[in-house]
Parts: sequence; structure tokens; C-alpha cells
Amino acid sequence: MTVLWVAVRGIVGLSAADWPQFLGPNRNGSTPEIVGSSWPAEGPTRRWRLDAGEGFAGPVVSGSRVFLFERQGGDDILTAVEAGSGRNLWAQRQPTAFVDTMGSGDGPRSTPCVAGNRVVTFGADGRLSCFAVADGRRLWTVEARREWDADPGFFGFACSPLVVGRLVMLNLGGRRGAGLAAFELETGKPAWKCTDSEAGYASPVPVPGGDADLVWFFHRDGLAGVAQPSGEVRFQFPWRSRMSASVNAASPVVTTNEVFVTSSYGTGAVLLRRRGGDWTTVWTGDDSLSAHFATPVLHAGHLYGFHGRQERGAELRCVEWATGRVRWRHEAPGGGTLALAGDRLVVLLETGELVVAPAVPDGFRPAARAQVLGRVARAPFAIAEGALFARDSRHWVCLQLGATTPP
Repeated sequence: MTVLWVAVRGIVGLSAADWPQFLGPNRNGSTPEIVGSSWPAEGPTRRWRLDAGEGFAGPVVSGSRVFLFERQGGDDILTAVEAGSGRNLWAQRQPTAFVDTMGSGDGPRSTPCVAGNRVVTFGADGRLSCFAVADGRRLWTVEARREWDADPGFFGFACSPLVVGRLVMLNLGGRRGAGLAAFELETGKPAWKCTDSEAGYASPVPVPGGDADLVWFFHRDGLAGVAQPSGEVRFQFPWRSRMSASVNAASPVVTTNEVFVTSSYGTGAVLLRRRGGDWTTVWTGDDSLSAHFATPVLHAGHLYGFHGRQERGAELRCVEWATGRVRWRHEAPGGGTLALAGDRLVVLLETGELVVAPAVPDGFRPAARAQVLGRVARAPFAIAEGALFARDSRHWVCLQLGATTPP
């Protein structure tokens, strides 16, 4: 196990039953939990359902607690509840004046990150905050937009924080060399900054092995590999749509020696592979897997993800990692989000329909499906302790999936 990967796992304090950050315990959209599909006729058993404020931030799970970052009225709220019962443990409010000029809603977009006894949030208004897991006490706040003159882009700030070792990292979009930035987890003080890039909407992902001190950032202009803990930019690869009204929103998919990025707006996907000290293109194109905002997952040499613009009707696809060849495609009205549980795909469509299917390249064959939420179920979900934690535009729920953890 490499130094960086131990640092990520150690500080987050994760177990197989946790989903403590965006894209899950290992920041790759997967969990070792095995999801069942023997549901009652009406769908998975619902443990609880709670009202939710505005926002597209997904829930995260650490131990017996579930956290949701939401907006009610003029406040951003970080809420903690018991995973089993939904009983409220605490709620921490912070005033916000953010207004989405594109009309998509004024709530948070960024999924929190639990790191040991701390939980970090990043609001749509550009405020980075850290709270105590036990009681919600605010430990520090950084007005990152104001202090770094950061650009909120089209829809406000959306990067989900990444904690590696003692640092909190953001795709920030600040000026004066603060396109990417890191802050001390203990104090919130700046640790490093680099690039002049606009932020986009993707979140950083660390390398799980090999080049152990590298974190990949997919900003609006393309891909950057940044060394830790120095903040030195080791690699840059331009990847941006020719359209001005475009974003890079899906996060990189990373292996030890390869990195995959994908974007919509006629941009397409590219797989890069390290050969010696250089990174070279393996394949590229706009016809394989051009994701609008949902990050694909990788399993047994195949990518699974949504292809195409969400508002124009996306397809769920399986694509060969090594070649970009499309193995199957399935119409998915409105798009959605997905994760990998063991060897099964868990797909939540924007319509609120939940689908479980084997992650295999020879066809999409749902094993179970049920309507579990209302419309606009666009936020990423969490899988932990045999349950799915997810939200739509009005509620968040805990559903018993009959999952188990492999020995």
C-alpha cells in the first residue's frame, strides 16, 4: 500500500461500510458491499424519509452518522442524522446570499467530505468550512471566493473537497495563480495554490498506487496532475470544448498508470497512459463515452457511464477501457448517477427510478428496479451498511438494499 493511499484511507477513517466522501470510500464510485435485488413488489424497504432543502450535494456516511449539505431559506445547513433511524443529531447553519443566475436552484452542489473527526463543506457561494463530526461545532471557515477572487462559473462552486493527509484540496478557479488550491485540514490556512485555470465542476481524485503523491484535477481548461504535498504541477493536458457555454463536470477515472477524462459539448473522452516519464494518448473520441456530469465507474476492464447531454436524452453505456469500443448502450431518459457495489451497477435515474444490474459487457440486464424518489434525483448517492442514501428535490431517504460486505 502506498504512502498517499494510506494517508487517504487513514484520515478519513473509512471502513467497508462507510461512504465518507464524493465517489465513495476510495474516490472511484465503488464499494465492496454486495447489493441484493430481492425487493418487495413495491421496492426496497424504506428505513426513513426526511424533508430536504435545496441543493445537489449528495449524502455521505461515516460510522452511524449520515450528513447532508442543503439550503433552507437564506441558510446553508449541514445536517447530521442517525443512519438507522433518521433521528436528527445536529444541524449547523451558515447564512448565504448565493443566487444561481442560470435558474438551476440556489442550494449547495458540493458533497461533504468526512475526515476522521471532521467534516468539510464547500458552498455554492465559495465558502469552505470545517465542522466537528460529534456535535457540529464549526472549527474554521475560509471565504475562498473572496480571498482568492474565485470565479463561480455558470452555476456556482461545485467541487467536492478531497482530503489527502493533512490537506483539503479544491478545484477553486481563483485568480492570481489559485486555480487549484489546498488548505490545512487542522486550521483552514492556505497550503499551496497553482495554475490560472477556471474551475469547471469536476472534483479531484488521487492516484491509488504507483505515483503515490499525485492528485488529478479536471478543471475547465483540461487535466492537471499535481504533486502532494508540494502543489507542484507535474503534468497538464488541454481538454476543453470549443463552446464558451460548456463545462468539464465528470471527475477523472484513475488507475495506477492511467487516467480517463470525459466531457460533453462535443468534447468527448480521452484515455492517457504513463510510459516511462511521459503520458501518452491511448484513445480519444466523442463517440464512446461523453459524460455530461456523472462520473463513470470502472470494473474488470470496462467503463460504465452516461453518454450525452442530460437535457437531450442520455444513454447508459458500457465501453472497453483499453480501446473505447462501445459494448452496449441503453436509453436512460434524463440521465442520472451510478455507482458500483461489488460486481453490480446501482443506477439512480433523474426520474427517481432505481435500477440494479450486473456490471457485465455483454448487455444491460436489470435484476431489479423500483421508483424510489421523485423527479430531479440528480445528486450523487451513498451506499453503506446495506442501505442506499439518496435525495431528490424535496426529500432524502434511506432504503434497505439487502447488501452485505464480502469476507
